[in-house]
Amino acid sequence: MADAPKKGTLRAAYRRAADIKPRDARTWQVSLNAFAFLFSEMVQYNQTRVDNIAELEHRLEHAGYGVGLRMLELLCHREKKRSKASWNSLICPQHPMEIALWKDSLEKGTENEDEYMISEKELLVNRFISVPKDMGAFNCGAYVAGIVKGVLDGSGFPARVTAHFVPVEGQPRPRTTILIKFSEEVLQREARLS
Repeated sequence: MADAPKKGTLRAAYRRAADIKPRDARTWQVSLNAFAFLFSEMVQYNQTRVDNIAELEHRLEHAGYGVGLRMLELLCHREKKRSKASWNSLICPQHPMEIALWKDSLEKGTENEDEYMISEKELLVNRFISVPKDMGAFNCGAYVAGIVKGVLDGSGFPARVTAHFVPVEGQPRPRTTILIKFSEEVLQREARLS
């Protein structure tokens, strides 16, 4: 058996940090201020390392992708009772992403069969970022698109996920729509399972 870490060592600090538990397991939450600060810093950090808006959005999407994979892992861990068999269909009402991640916001596109949308009036990541005039088309929703892509790829639903602004009449700020375009293999699998 390994020796217990001595008090004051780095290993002891890590062990104490790992032992911190909330009073109630359902209250693991990050304050909105902390999230806004960290996200703002992440945007500023990446902004200094890119040449154009598309690169910045790609970097944010890449950062969100890892978060999405971890969110799926956490969701799977919390849903131990659910069998993997109920996870193989997009149209299954017990689909984990539909239940836990975006609930009522998932809409099927009217133009194409392989498109779904998540539409949000004021996306949290866009709320705290003031975009300079020279970066007018910049959309922080790319981070959320990366999260959605990570969850979908990890679940076996490869898709191209993008974030878009949609202007709304009478509103000063546009609506953010996350557009999900599933790959052909997902549609073929859905057709077989239906």
